[in-house]
Amino acid sequence: MHEHAPHDDEHEHSGPLVELVTLRDWLRYAITRFNRGGLCFGHGSDNAWDEAVYLLLHTLALPLDRLEPFLDACIPIEERIDLLEVIDRRVNNREPAAYITGEAWLGPYRFTVDPRVIIPRSYFANLLAEGLAPWVEDPLAITRAADICTGSACLAILMADAFPGAAIDAVDLSAEALEVAQENVADYGLEEQVTLHAGDTFAPLGTHRYDLILSNPPYVTDEAMGALPEEYRHEPAMSLGAGADGLDVVRKLIAGARSHLNPGGLLLVEVGHNRDLVEAAFPTLPFTWIADGDAEDKIFLLHAEELP
Repeated sequence: MHEHAPHDDEHEHSGPLVELVTLRDWLRYAITRFNRGGLCFGHGSDNAWDEAVYLLLHTLALPLDRLEPFLDACIPIEERIDLLEVIDRRVNNREPAAYITGEAWLGPYRFTVDPRVIIPRSYFANLLAEGLAPWVEDPLAITRAADICTGSACLAILMADAFPGAAIDAVDLSAEALEVAQENVADYGLEEQVTLHAGDTFAPLGTHRYDLILSNPPYVTDEAMGALPEEYRHEPAMSLGAGADGLDVVRKLIAGARSHLNPGGLLLVEVGHNRDLVEAAFPTLPFTWIADGDAEDKIFLLHAEELP
């Protein structure tokens, strides 16, 4: 006995576009697809539920913090098509949610992003919300600061808020990244406070000196680059990889920072899980490692006088 292929009209009356009616239906479907797809979460959420809620609410132009009132709302077919496309892109292409929606968040701050820039994520966010206390005693005393490897300008913008009296120079090697950074700086109306520079670390800054230099540079080792989940391969490789030990850019920062810091100035650099590699490469430097919740051992601090 032979099985017959289903008729086209049977397809038209089945499948998610027909069978999934409410937002509750689509949320369940998205979470199942994400879990079965073995996705990697690390670009704003860390689990399938939060990622699905965000993507669905964003796609439907609903408030991102108001799921409950809409759970049993019926979704018109046109919007169901949009939802299915977003879910397919996330699962089949392994695109990070931020590149699908064109935005990323650091706390309450929204940033425009696309594959020209690494997706904002930094242990500096919580520290800057507190004005880098206790290492910076008076935020208003910071008159000039630099953000090296600025990417989307997310940290430069957070710095501008934390240190309202400071002129901020933000540097990136990628001209494409700086195009996105310019959009974000303009979105926050900070063109007068944040200046963008194209170049390698300190090269475009001339002889300027700063009270504070921050950097969240590339720090992924060659070995780790080869094992990155698919989601991270959508990001610019130059924003992630930094040589065999992940310290190619960190070396430049340590070598050049002293000549660009005012007396008593601070250099703070995020290095992820590479504390051991950093200390092995610079055994004589008296690193202070920030001990602050999630940021513990991820960011080092050096005073100008402690730098080579």
